Amino acid sequence: MERQAAVTAADLVFKALADAGRRRLLDRLRVKGGLTLNELCAGMEMSRQAVTKHLDQLEEAGLVETRRAGRERLHYLNPVPIHDIARRWIRPFEETRLDALRNLKSQLES
Repeated sequence: MERQAAVTAADLVFKALADAGRRRLLDRLRVKGGLTLNELCAGMEMSRQAVTKHLDQLEEAGLVETRRAGRERLHYLNPVPIHDIARRWIRPFEETRLDALRNLKSQLES
């Protein structure tokens, strides 16, 4: 019998980041947070419904937070999940390379 693996927070983040349209929405929120759905739809080559679906996935992954301001819903980038991914998947590789460069510098200076 095959077991289903539990979906982790990292799985949701990677799935959300896999789509170019969702990455464009995140880029726009990185530049200016607090955008309404109408503002996010402007300039996007997709329907309002598609933008809404993408925002739902981004919210599920914790990458976007939404706050109500009167009748409007304002969307903000939450960089914490991306930071967590970087800390787990990128930084360990950077440390190895930086250590190698530090050792090379020491050897060249001796």
